Amino acid sequence: MAQLLIEKRKGLETQAHALLDTATADKRGLTAEETVTFDKIQADMAELRAQSDRLVQFSTESRAAEDALRGAGHDDAERRRKDEEQDGGNADGVLLRKMLRGEVKEGEFRSTGKELKAISERSLSKGTTTAGGNTVATTFVGKLLEHMIETATLLLGGATVLTTASGETIEMPITTSHGTAAQVSEGGVIPEADPVFGKRTLGAYKYGDLIQVPRELADDTAVDLEGYLARMAGRAVGNALGAKLIAGTGSGEPTGIFTSSTLGVTSGTGVAGVPTFDNLIDLFYSVIGPYRASPNAAWLIKDSTAGAIRKLKDSSGRYLWEASTVAGQPDLILAKKVLTDPYVAATGVNNKSVGFGDLSAYVVRLVNGVRFERSDEYGFNKDVITFRAIVRGDGVLADQTGAFKHLVGAAT
Repeated sequence: MAQLLIEKRKGLETQAHALLDTATADKRGLTAEETVTFDKIQADMAELRAQSDRLVQFSTESRAAEDALRGAGHDDAERRRKDEEQDGGNADGVLLRKMLRGEVKEGEFRSTGKELKAISERSLSKGTTTAGGNTVATTFVGKLLEHMIETATLLLGGATVLTTASGETIEMPITTSHGTAAQVSEGGVIPEADPVFGKRTLGAYKYGDLIQVPRELADDTAVDLEGYLARMAGRAVGNALGAKLIAGTGSGEPTGIFTSSTLGVTSGTGVAGVPTFDNLIDLFYSVIGPYRASPNAAWLIKDSTAGAIRKLKDSSGRYLWEASTVAGQPDLILAKKVLTDPYVAATGVNNKSVGFGDLSAYVVRLVNGVRFERSDEYGFNKDVITFRAIVRGDGVLADQTGAFKHLVGAAT
């Protein structure tokens, strides 16, 4: 089904190209009616892509739900024994189940990487009403991080993530220029040309979200409440952190990738910062070759900027934008994936609206991943169960010699 949606999206792209080709052949821009049609096609393409991505995610979550149903019907003691066997000694899994049953009130989760993935793939577990619990998936922590990174593009798109057990300050060496060599005559003095290093401090800025659930809803609901809570908390935390990873000032907050990147290209005058095909080619080649060839090299733009770039062609009439034909795979520009983030600046005078480079050169520091806590007492007077999600992190571009560069709109 997801692939059928992608194929339909490809058909819409063909229609959009036909409109642009007709205007080009007539040596004119799009008429008002054609512009409305083009914008409608682009919106439909975006919706089809979103639907296909949701179907891929739904398929994954459905398999987890089936596993949960097969495990239903066991008594509490037997279920807990099986849960602990599934955890394989993973302390986070044991702690999460105890917390959701009301046996403990808070805890810190330290699983990352493969360990976190293992948690997110285990079956669901039903809590006991006598302990004040409700049906909550053991995948909550995994889903929370998953939905956080769906919003925080850099975490999903290939940034280097350092996870630490505590929030002490980390000194991060930054490369600002490389040394150069020169030809030396026999007996001549070898010139000194050292690389230049800077130093940045990675802190642990905190972002959190509080959710209160009426006990009646927790006890009586038959819907996927834990999935809804995961999306609410994860997206809220991800929005807060993700915005700073893109454009944070570095003063009392993370240094965003666009803030610490260097200028690659300035767009032409009189176009309000909208890039041309030549601008994007120049930006592409302004990035150092090894970073440009990296599998983590990607374009980073806003959705509205994507609409302008979709209309660009090269000198042979070939569209620069290459729409994906595989569900779950990103579109491409110059054979490199395109990532969109709502916090990238729009095209405009002096705006850094397009970025390109190796995203793994941007370092994100997270403290203990995501911390999730439950309290039955905080909202005692209102008979609600309180959940809170907290993430602590920071970010900085480690190599500022040309790993990631941006396009800025001309000043006039």
